[in-house]
Formats: sequence, structure tokens, C-alpha cells
Amino acid sequence: MASTTPITLRDLAAIPVERLRGVGDKKQASLAKVDIRNLFDLVTTYPRRWIDRTNEARIADLVPGEEALVLVTIRSVTKRTTRNRRTMVNVNVGDGSGRMDLVFFNQPWRERQLKEGLHVALYGKADTYRGGLQMSNPVVDMIGDRTGKIVPIYPQSEKAQINTWEMAGWVEETLRRCAERGIADPVPERVRRRLGLIDRSEAFAGIHLPDDMKTKELARYRLAFDELLRVQLVLVLRKRALERDSLGIEHAVGGEMVQRFTASLPFPMTAAQQRTIAEINADLASGHPMHRLLQGDVGAGKTVVAVAAMLAAVDGGHQSALMAPTEVLAEQHAASVRAMLDGITVPDPDNLFGDRPLRVELLTNRVTGAARKDVLAGLADGSVDIAIGTHALIQEAVDFSSLGVVVVDEQHRFGVEQRAALREKTADGAVPDTLVMTATPIPRTAAMTVYGDLDVSILDELPPGRTPIVTMWADGPLMESGVWNDIKDEVAAGRQAYVVCPLVGESEKLEVASAEETLERLAFGELQGLRLGMLHGKLPSDEKESTMDQFRRGELDVLVATTVIEVGVDVPNATVMAILDADRFGIAQLHQLRGRVGRGQHASTCWLVTQQKEDAEGNPVVGNPRIEALVATTDGFELAEVDLDLRGEGTLMSTAQKGRSDLKLASLRRDRKLIELARAAAFDIVDSDPDLAGRPDLADELDLIFSDRDEEFLAKS
Repeated sequence: MASTTPITLRDLAAIPVERLRGVGDKKQASLAKVDIRNLFDLVTTYPRRWIDRTNEARIADLVPGEEALVLVTIRSVTKRTTRNRRTMVNVNVGDGSGRMDLVFFNQPWRERQLKEGLHVALYGKADTYRGGLQMSNPVVDMIGDRTGKIVPIYPQSEKAQINTWEMAGWVEETLRRCAERGIADPVPERVRRRLGLIDRSEAFAGIHLPDDMKTKELARYRLAFDELLRVQLVLVLRKRALERDSLGIEHAVGGEMVQRFTASLPFPMTAAQQRTIAEINADLASGHPMHRLLQGDVGAGKTVVAVAAMLAAVDGGHQSALMAPTEVLAEQHAASVRAMLDGITVPDPDNLFGDRPLRVELLTNRVTGAARKDVLAGLADGSVDIAIGTHALIQEAVDFSSLGVVVVDEQHRFGVEQRAALREKTADGAVPDTLVMTATPIPRTAAMTVYGDLDVSILDELPPGRTPIVTMWADGPLMESGVWNDIKDEVAAGRQAYVVCPLVGESEKLEVASAEETLERLAFGELQGLRLGMLHGKLPSDEKESTMDQFRRGELDVLVATTVIEVGVDVPNATVMAILDADRFGIAQLHQLRGRVGRGQHASTCWLVTQQKEDAEGNPVVGNPRIEALVATTDGFELAEVDLDLRGEGTLMSTAQKGRSDLKLASLRRDRKLIELARAAAFDIVDSDPDLAGRPDLADELDLIFSDRDEEFLAKS
């Protein structure tokens, strides 16, 4: 008797693709090249778009200059080589209403792909050429003899030599075999009903074989929800387990040291700082280990919030640590924290006078010999209250007496294991409260998806005293001359400037050459007569620090640097920055770099310098959305949303936490509301069943999709 148990995703994953008709050794190898090895891989390889044949254009209806989709039959194909050795493939196509020519430049493989008689979908802009219509380099989808109103177009790979109608046929066969038993749906019925979700069997059929575009959208919505729910379940399970199982420290917040610190600040805290400190204090007092992300735009006052959290631990007899990704940033933090806490003392029962100075120590690889031994001894015996350093803090020889609060700055530069290693540096077994900070604003939906196991606090106000930064775009050599004039004028007025060179490729040697060549060109050219210094990542630590000290003291007029100055460099007298080849940088990095000016009382300018670009036909390229966004606003959170829209979430997620999800249909841009619904559903499910003991189907899916795929994702963090 045939089984009536619904088919699970794990069942599909256990069936290799060679069980399908038409998949022999050659096709099996081709599918493996695009990571399709079993039926689960196959049914979750979704169409990249769908052609609605009721709305397709005809050749006779095409309007020159407008983009359109048209289904045609190949009539003839020829290839030739031009005098400048470029290949041209000319294709004539027709659809019953007329004919049209296609031309492909430098794509010789099109001659092999486009055979006479094939049916293809074309997407592109038609133009008039020699009295007829022509499309240059259109998008081509091979659809074979597919029929029906909605034709799915699957991702096609020249390398794998798999076409869309073959994929569609294999998917149809798989879904037909699943139809009798159905596909198991692990999402609780109450959640599906509340959110208006169709069941999973309908969704797989609707995404691959839709009757109309509405059916396809309902299917996409449901399957996108599944993707987001799985990610959120892993994050929420981890968050709840940390809260439930870890021994935390119940700090007494609002102590004397914190009060003296906040009272000593030269300016009142912003409402955002006060709100964020209150959120952190609630965590510190809870007895459960804090695991919080602090987002703040450039100059929003994150350091003040971090110091208040670290002092709360010291107030209770514990220690704190702040880990930064670079020596320059660690040294900058040490200097600023010591200045903030100057005069604050710690109760000391062994001291005849009752108090001792608060001890803040720096630990990087530059701290050596007797000084290093002294710091290590102080960490171990508890006499060092606050340690600030780089990854040197997590080296094997480092032990804390009682680590109460950990702050990780620019946390995206550290891996999960590095953050966890610092939390484990305590002798009493308690898990310290952890605050991770970033000055690279993250869109709300991305934060919920990528850092969803953390609570999030946002500093969305700037403290008083920050001067606005005017951002200008200098495109081409004529406008660039104004940049150097501006720098010379600012230096003449007693101010200083940065000139930032791009990272050219991955080679550090190229990075050095770029900085050195720029310094030489400016010293003997545009900025001749000014005092120039250079800073890049290949310089020895003592030379980097010496150069920075000279710049801080005003002994250098212009600092030519690479992105080593991106974070942590604070020179209030620097009022102008020129970022060369600015279009090589992403929005977030440009925003970070720009934040190095505007830190004092004088108005500041950031110049984004680019070289005029030309398209394939030699016409000047007009506009650059990234550069235009930087010119339009200095709001990092607004820029983060623009960046997400321009780059897509794939880049963002791989940068933030590589491999953290299986998002194929879900979009951080399009599905903002759906992410919130999936997160709420994850809390609903986990809070009613903390270890998914009653939902083994869901637990099995998480294991299937995430285990062995991304160890960092499942690592304790």
C-alpha cells in the first residue's frame, strides 16, 4: 500500500536527480555545476522570472528606444570578425508579425547557442538600423516549445549547458510525483491562518507552474516567508538559549562612578544616548547576559554610551574590555577614554584613603616587555579596571579576574569566534554582558535578518558641536583642480586635510604604490610647498603612530592615506577631505571616510573625485547613484537604505555574516514587512516550544538547511 505521509524537504534531499527521466551522467554532471544534486535542490531552484504570454509584445508593436519582451523564432545566424578583431554574431528572428535583427558584440558563443528554429524570449531595447529594427546584446532566454499563459524562465548557465525547458520538465516531473502525498507543511496552522499563507504544496506548484501572475505572487510570498522564518527561528532559538542557559551577572546600575562620569561631560547627552543607556542598564540589571548591537551614525556618541556600560561593571567590582579591529583605533579609544575618565576613582578597601585612580590600560601587539607583563598581571589580579586593545586581548596568555562587560567596536570586522573568545576570558565562569558597536548603519530589515539574535539600540541623533559636512562631486580633471585649490585655501587658514587613495585590487603592494605615487604627484604638483605625510597599512606600527601624532599636533598639513583612517581617527582641525577614485568605494565606506572631517568647530567639505567614464560607444556616462546619494545626505541610516536598494541584499549579507541564510526568493528590500511577520512568528513558535520538541518537522528543516552549510552561523555567538 502506498504511503500517504506527506513528503518532507529531507525526503526530497535524499533523492538524487539521476532518478528523473532524461538525467544521465552528462546532465547529472551539468546540474552539479550549478549545485543541483537532489530533488530538494531542484524544486528550490526557482524561476528567475516569468513571461506572461498574454502581455508579450510582438515585433510589429515594438517602439524604437523602449525596452520590451518579445518571443521569437530563430531564422538565421552568422558570425564575423571586424577589422579591429571584435566578433559580431548577427541573428535574424521572427514571430509571425514581422522580423528583426539581433547583434551580439564579443559573444562568439552565441553562434553555438542560437540555432535555427529555436524559440527564445528576448528582452532589450529595439532601435532602427538600415530601415529595420535591431536589438544590440539583448537578454536571451531559451524557452523551447513551452506552452501555457505563464512561462517560467530558470537561471541558465553556459558552463552547465542546462536550458530552461529542461529545468521546467524536471521540476514538473518532481511535483507530479509529489502530488499524491503532498509536501509536508511544518508551519503551524494558526500561523498560516493568521498571515493568510497558502499551504506549501500549493506554493511549490504556484511558483513553478502558475496559472496566472496572482498565483505566482501568492506562492512567492509563502515560500519567501518560509525562508525568512527558518533564519529567524535559528536566531531566536540561539537568543532564547543564551538567555535561559547562561550564567550572567546582575549588575547594580546607576552607581556613583557612572553618575560622576555623566556629570563631567562637557555637553548634555542626547535623548538617543539617554534612551540607549537606559536600554543597556535594563540588560545589565537583569542577570541574563546582555547581547546587544549598538548602531550609531558617524559621530553619534557611541563611545560615551560604551563607557557608561563599562563603568557600570567597574562600579560593581568587575572589569570591562573594549576590543577594536586596528591598533590605530584601539590607541584612539584608549586616549579618549582616559581623557573622559580623568579624575574618576575606584573604592579600594586596601587603600588607607579609601580610593585609587581608575586604571585604564592599552593592550596591543605594540605593548611589549615589562609593560606587557604589568598589564597582564593587572588583568589577572583585577587591578586593571578597563582594558582596551585589539585581538591581542583574546590571546592565550590573557586572563581577567572578573570580566563583567565586553564592548566590541566595528564588530563586523571580527568573526563570531573572536567575539566569543573575549567573552570567555573570565575566571569566575559567568558570561559577561556584551555590547557590539558599529558606525556603519544597517537597514532595519537587514539588522533583523543578519543580527537577529541581538537586541538593537540605535543612536539616531548627533551631539551638539558637530559641524555639518558639505559633500561635493568633482568629476573629471577640470573640476578636480578646484579640489586642490580648496585644500590650499584651508591650509592657508590654519586647517588640515586628508587625501584618501583607493585600494587598487587585493594586493597590499598596490595599496602602498597608490599612496606613494599620489604623495609624490601632489608634493611636486598640485600641493607643492605644503607639509605632506603618508599613512597606509604596510607601514610599521611605530611609523604609523608617529605620522598620526604629527598630524594631530598640526606638524603636517595634508595626510595622504588609504582606508586605514576609515575609523577611529579624530583630528578636529582637519576640515577637508578628497577621496580619489571615489567610485571604487561603496556607500558605507565613503560615509565612514567622510566622518573623519566635521569633527571640530569649522565647516568641513568632503570632495568625491572621479574620472569621467564613457560607455561602450564612447559617450560620457552621466550620473552615479552612489556618489549622488552621498552628495544628497549625510544621514547614514538613509544611505544604508539607498545602499541596500542599489547593491541588493546579497552583498550586504555576505559582508555582514557570510552564509547566514538560504534566501533565494525573499528580499530585504521588497519584503520588509514579511521579515517582521516572520520574526514575530519565530518568537511565537519558540516561546511556546523552546527547543522545538513538539515541532520535529521544523527542527529537521533547520538541521537540513543550516547544518554543515555554514559553521559560523550555528556557532555559539
